Amino acid sequence: MRIGVPSETKTLEGRVALVPAACGDLVRRGHEVYVQSGAGIKSGFSDKDYERVGVKIAADAKKLYAAGQLIVKVKEPIAGDLKLLRKEHLLFCYLHLAPEPKLTRQLLDIGLTGIAFESVQEADGSLPLLAPMSIIAGRIATQIGTHLLHQPAGGKGKLLGGLPSTERGKVIVFGAGAAGRNSAELAAAAGANVIVFEKRPDRLREMMNIAPNITALYPYEETVARELMTADLVIGAVLIPSAKAPHVVTRKMVKSMEPGSVLVDISIDQGGCFETSKPTTYADPTYVVDGVTHFCVTNMPGAVPQTSSQAICAAILPYVNRLASDKNWKKFAPLASGINVENGKLVHPALKGMKLS
Repeated sequence: MRIGVPSETKTLEGRVALVPAACGDLVRRGHEVYVQSGAGIKSGFSDKDYERVGVKIAADAKKLYAAGQLIVKVKEPIAGDLKLLRKEHLLFCYLHLAPEPKLTRQLLDIGLTGIAFESVQEADGSLPLLAPMSIIAGRIATQIGTHLLHQPAGGKGKLLGGLPSTERGKVIVFGAGAAGRNSAELAAAAGANVIVFEKRPDRLREMMNIAPNITALYPYEETVARELMTADLVIGAVLIPSAKAPHVVTRKMVKSMEPGSVLVDISIDQGGCFETSKPTTYADPTYVVDGVTHFCVTNMPGAVPQTSSQAICAAILPYVNRLASDKNWKKFAPLASGINVENGKLVHPALKGMKLS
């Protein structure tokens, strides 16, 4: 099969879906691999690195999409990509369609088959292609939130870990999946007092066992509202697979927080879990509501493309190989579960009720 890897076009997105070593494996299996010129540069991979393993370099996006049958990219297609996608393409990437009715309508009009990384699900319920980026996003959320608490960044001027004679910072994390767990672990390691809100009993137990300065609580609305009033940093990492994220923090709760506090919404890819959230980019990443700084960048792992590209590539490569090699790949349950759109129809159960523009 002809596999095409285009350059990412989202604002300040530096990742590439397949690194040279992975492309080399695919070439050795008999596939033709095309990579758009410059696609890997921000991740540390030159065109020559790809050419050395047998990749064919496409001069521009038009030639890349014309050559590829299976299009493998990181983020969802945007304006330039959509003009080049065809009904015959098999698209494999993060789609996050639940909060994007316009994009969904456009993909349906094209008529292609779109498999979303975030929807590929193994028999045990795990989401193997979402997990590595969730881990990275979780760590980035705490790192960026820590910086935004600094006074020059508009924060209240608080050091998360504190020191003798001062108070520790207070961090609240919603969700104890891969993203939330990593946010909480990093905040706890910095010395902050951390509260994790989670509904699953098994995850509540896991969080309590990580560190003595992590408290795990059930998200009763009254408890959430009380704890938010004295929070310094709040991280949203709530996930309902492939569906729009629920709002766990209301505008009223945000208004009750202290000026200079920070909200970081990892769930923004799925619409955001704070009522006051709206998508931002790394070019203009923050805004303020009721004195509280919001960071809602929709491609958080894109800030560390070398690490992110290596991680996502290792996760997706076995699935890329199956898509390219197995004509009956739809019988493979994890990939079948990942199909969001096909032949002009919405096929994923979590998306079927959405209103399209």
